[in-house]
Amino acid sequence: MISSLVAYDDSDSETETGKAEDPHMSSRKTNPASSAVNHLQCFAPGGLDKKFTCKMQPAENTDSSTPSMVHKDCSAYYVQAKRELTTAYPSKVYLGHTTGYISYKSCDQVSGSLIKSELLSGNGTSSQKRVYKDDVATISGIRPYIPKRLRQEKSASVSERKESEGQGEKTSNEIKPDRSGEKSSTKISEFIKPYLGSKYKSTEIPKNLVFQIAKHRGPINKVQWCPVQEWSHMLLSASMDNTVKIWDAVDTGRCLKTYSCHSCAVRAAQWSLCGRRILSGGFDFMLHLTDVETGAQVFTSKNESRISTLKFHPSDPNIFICGGFGPEVKAWDIRTCKVIKVYKAAVQQTLDVLFLPEGKEFLTSTDAVSRDSADRTIIAWDFHSAAKISNQIFHERYTCPSLTLHPKESTFVAQTNGNYMALFSTQRPYRINKKKRYEGHKVEGFAVDCEFSPDGALLLTGSSEGKVFFYNYHTARIIHTLSAHDQACVSATFHPVLPSLLATCDWAGEIKVWQ
Repeated sequence: MISSLVAYDDSDSETETGKAEDPHMSSRKTNPASSAVNHLQCFAPGGLDKKFTCKMQPAENTDSSTPSMVHKDCSAYYVQAKRELTTAYPSKVYLGHTTGYISYKSCDQVSGSLIKSELLSGNGTSSQKRVYKDDVATISGIRPYIPKRLRQEKSASVSERKESEGQGEKTSNEIKPDRSGEKSSTKISEFIKPYLGSKYKSTEIPKNLVFQIAKHRGPINKVQWCPVQEWSHMLLSASMDNTVKIWDAVDTGRCLKTYSCHSCAVRAAQWSLCGRRILSGGFDFMLHLTDVETGAQVFTSKNESRISTLKFHPSDPNIFICGGFGPEVKAWDIRTCKVIKVYKAAVQQTLDVLFLPEGKEFLTSTDAVSRDSADRTIIAWDFHSAAKISNQIFHERYTCPSLTLHPKESTFVAQTNGNYMALFSTQRPYRINKKKRYEGHKVEGFAVDCEFSPDGALLLTGSSEGKVFFYNYHTARIIHTLSAHDQACVSATFHPVLPSLLATCDWAGEIKVWQ
């Protein structure tokens, strides 16, 4: 005796989600004998379009082993179905005595459908097509099938809900993805979009304060915009409070991320050329290359001396120059975490490093100044051979805490502790231009940076008085003076895309954005 023969089509795609269950399901589940006759439609093995209808009648219960429902009209067809299925799929069909299972896995490869038949006995129920629906109770003891697409959507909605609930506990210095999955650090600012793809025309002198940010607990040594134009809303700051921070200095003025990988003051920090990593070095002798999004350390190594300056090679993003409180300058390869070149100079400290065009040569400024000689204040090196090209570049007895390269012409400028900036040629023998001297600001022992505007028309510098000076590059005259800070302004930088946006920082740990 067999209980029943039920065949159904389980070829629903992942887009079918909301079909209702068979209306006879509940009646058979609660009381199988409540209806005298039930009609079932079964698929014939010849194809999905061939169906037949059979009647089911309750049988008298003789003992516990006798099925409660039998087929009166399906017995002959059952024998024929078994014969046809065994002939067509000899290795895939099994029909037992009281229960059976028919698998059409081989048909799924041909027609893209999966057809199953189950024969259940002893419980007076017949299986139904299982359709996943949240508001419909599933059959007891059977786990419903959930399409992959629905599982992914459900998990995404749960994670999104948890994120929205936990936003109140997150601090403002975390990078949060928005609804579209785009990170706030890699978005494109609406203020920058109109300028992308167009040529930088001319720089305007900023006069109005846009953001005033004071979240560093110590002096700030450096601020720098992200070099990738699409992400240039991000501003990097390195501080003596052992941290490196990233700010949205264009749209909101809020802190996006804080990196506390150093145990002492961070003296130097720089964006990578791709804009996804930050290289930093400090007084803890440590070098760190940090991933902007995850905060993971891509590269970590210890230097032999405290670090004061770092510069990436302009054409090879895997190589950088490191200088500090020692007689040597080293070139590192982040792929091998090893030193590939050593540049030896009889000095006590390297103040700054500047790569010349094409990266074949670079300059270092040092503290090697004596009472009667300054022949090693600026040294030119051959990058590949590590040979010293020249050390007779600047002969005045002032140290140069900062060097900057003109974006268009073959010149560079050195900030000096003599309260002026000197102009040099980038071509050998790197002669000084004695006719031009950018003076009028005060440095007084601070490591004050200087920088050209993106179009090369202006030269700006901070000062120990907290002011920012704008010089005309060609005439060396002061065009404008901006009273930016109360304490020494050690760094000022123009935005690479927006023509009038300026970021400044001071020795009190304050950052300001001007326009």
